[in-house]
Amino acid sequence: MRPLSTERLDLVPLRVEHAEEMTGVLADPALHEFTGGEPATAEQLRLRYERQVAGSPDPAVTWLNLVIRLRGEDRLTGYVQATVAEGRAEIAWVVGTPWQGRGIASESARALADWLRSTGVREIVAHVHPAHAASASVAEAAGLTRTDTVVDGELRWRWVTTAEGTDASYR
Repeated sequence: MRPLSTERLDLVPLRVEHAEEMTGVLADPALHEFTGGEPATAEQLRLRYERQVAGSPDPAVTWLNLVIRLRGEDRLTGYVQATVAEGRAEIAWVVGTPWQGRGIASESARALADWLRSTGVREIVAHVHPAHAASASVAEAAGLTRTDTVVDGELRWRWVTTAEGTDASYR
């Protein structure tokens, strides 16, 4: 995948070398409040990134992993990702605590979702903890609409294109 750019951000394909800087970006235990777990060490991230960069072992599934570079500060601030299969993409995002509240997650998720739509993806979903208002705002900014479906305790947000055209949930 090629890099994506927005007004303030560059979304750059993940490289194993990003692990060191991303360890600091993802170091705050508060980032795991809704998802569980704890911050990864640099070595754990390196191993995870090696697997992600290698790509999905299933040839019918594509993994897209992009780190978010804030141009004004020339530093990584988080990541967005998508798993794509059969015209459907599931997206996720994380922005480090020091950069939250600045629209970085919304801008990044919107750029990724728009790019996915431009490639012919017909459905985009995200799963957001019901108490995570900031992530719900990001999902909405990406053009997704909250559904009543709950998966593993999280609400599904969705955008879909129908035979008649784009679902009204995309704004």
